Amino acid sequence: MAEFTLPKNSKLTKGSEYDNSNGSKNSKTFFIYRWNPDDGNQPRIDKFTIDLDECGPMVLDAIIYIKNEIDSSLTFRRSCREGICGSCAMNIDGTNTLACTKSIKSMRKDVKIYPLPHMKVKKDLVPDMNKFYEQYASIKPWLNSDTEAPLNKERLQSKEDREKLDGLYECILCACCSTSCPSYWWNGDKYLGPAALMQSYRWIADSRDDATDERLDELNDSFKLYRCHTIMNCAKTCPKGLNPAKAISEIKKLIVTKDT
Repeated sequence: MAEFTLPKNSKLTKGSEYDNSNGSKNSKTFFIYRWNPDDGNQPRIDKFTIDLDECGPMVLDAIIYIKNEIDSSLTFRRSCREGICGSCAMNIDGTNTLACTKSIKSMRKDVKIYPLPHMKVKKDLVPDMNKFYEQYASIKPWLNSDTEAPLNKERLQSKEDREKLDGLYECILCACCSTSCPSYWWNGDKYLGPAALMQSYRWIADSRDDATDERLDELNDSFKLYRCHTIMNCAKTCPKGLNPAKAISEIKKLIVTKDT
């Protein structure tokens, strides 16, 4: 008989409740995923109610306030606070986004915060990004040119060639797109995912790169590339407004053209 049970460390329990609002009318409640691999307990959801007048306007400001003023053990990543580094990517109210650019006022109800989905959790809101970065490294994200770099000057591009990189180079590798993709959930060990594939196309589209054929041959794989089914979650969730699905479709077009 088949037995269906949740994996270990996936049964959510009720956690602690903290009210630090001091009766303020401008308060907000945050439900935050907590898990410590060292204590042997199941993950829990802690409830924090805070006075919004005591913190900044973004979700990251609230998380920092909670760590500084209520529970110093809360663990998360953050750096730039300007939507540039991508380190504070997490799932907020069901959408993968950046906590530093997500406004608290944009959410009318209580705020639910979880780590990026379908990644192993290291602690609390910190996912294990090792596989994601390995996949990124596998597409050789650097200029591969047959000619030596000119001395004391740049490799020049025409304005038209430079514009082909718009919508690609802005990716901050936050992993919001890849972790929102069902194909990546199912085949994350083999499918490169939207972020890595878009970065691959960034170099394929670069007029200064001479390894286009090699890059296309490497991607021409039933799992690496063709597990994309154009679900479009990646474009919907990208906090930078980019469209990885379009880049993936361009790679597929180039492979068909190359082989005909």
